[in-house]
Amino acid sequence: MSSNSSVIDIAKRLVSLKSITPDDAGCQKIISDILLNIGFKCKTIDKNGVTNLWAIRGCDKPLFVFAGHTDVVPAGKIEEWISDPFVPTERDNYIYGRGISDMKGSIAAFLVATKEFVEEYPKHNGSIALLITSDEEGDAINGTSLVCDYLRENDISIDFCVVGEPTSEKKLGDICKNGRRGSLSGNLILNGIQGHVAYPQLALNPIHSFSPALSDIMNYKWDQGNEYFPPTTFQISNIHSGNGATNVIPGELEVKFNFRFSTENTPDNLKKVIHSILDKYKLKYKLEWILNGEPFITQNGSLIEAITKSILEETNIKTTLSTSGGTSDGRFITKISKQIIEFGPCNDTIHKVNERIEISSLNILKNVYKSTLKKLLLI
Repeated sequence: MSSNSSVIDIAKRLVSLKSITPDDAGCQKIISDILLNIGFKCKTIDKNGVTNLWAIRGCDKPLFVFAGHTDVVPAGKIEEWISDPFVPTERDNYIYGRGISDMKGSIAAFLVATKEFVEEYPKHNGSIALLITSDEEGDAINGTSLVCDYLRENDISIDFCVVGEPTSEKKLGDICKNGRRGSLSGNLILNGIQGHVAYPQLALNPIHSFSPALSDIMNYKWDQGNEYFPPTTFQISNIHSGNGATNVIPGELEVKFNFRFSTENTPDNLKKVIHSILDKYKLKYKLEWILNGEPFITQNGSLIEAITKSILEETNIKTTLSTSGGTSDGRFITKISKQIIEFGPCNDTIHKVNERIEISSLNILKNVYKSTLKKLLLI
């Protein structure tokens, strides 16, 4: 079987398993079987319905890790798909199926790149590992963060980590993520006094009370960003008040909001500013904070040099380093890894109906991963 067809075959086998988060549905058994045959030691870490795999070959430094997830988001309305989302289907030079881009195609490329590299260079320097979870698309509580806790407890640190997130935009290789913004969410409940709209003097409208505070928040300059990150942003994602009647002043206002913040800011500072503005207007409120992830950045170093050169060699594209987009499991891995890069296929159809990947890109992706291994572990 050719290298190209083996990547395609593995990708299809993974897509055919209905691994809707946090169910792995047997994907990691396929992965571990391949790795066991090339000398990896595999450990499964399960908790609360989440399946995690830590597979490692060797014990020397540096430690190179491929990280990814087998879980996928629900397919939605099956009738809206051209073909069954869990029956990988080739059509017009693409493979269609839920998770093919996010991120079972990357995992297939990881596996074949690793297999080819180990078979060609069995006495390579350092060690290689794969960290795979089934809890990235969901709560992300018992997934990669749990494995990172296990690694810390066993004094295992990662030197280089490539996360297979679908980072490319228009063409494979055009975008590589060398960091991510932090994410801080807030659930705010403002208390007022319910009453009749004809007697506002007997009520207290929390929407009206909150309006000047919201104006201050929206006009606040959080920071200017820096060379790696854009300025911090604040967005309201949900807002609700009232019971649907037009003649009732509501007694409560619920607001959900989110910060995407740079390394120029901190969660504590963002919280402090919000509380100071709310307190300025003497509002009665409860505010619950959820820190989804701290910002992280990998500056110039051997990993960036290796993968950018590999992308250029395989695609003839000079990749752009970016910190845009949402959070990823890199937010957990950064606690134990010196250098992290995210690189994978095009993301234009992820989480959408008719998710797909260009067939030819799978082999190119595998070659980029393999070339990166060679540049870092054959020194």
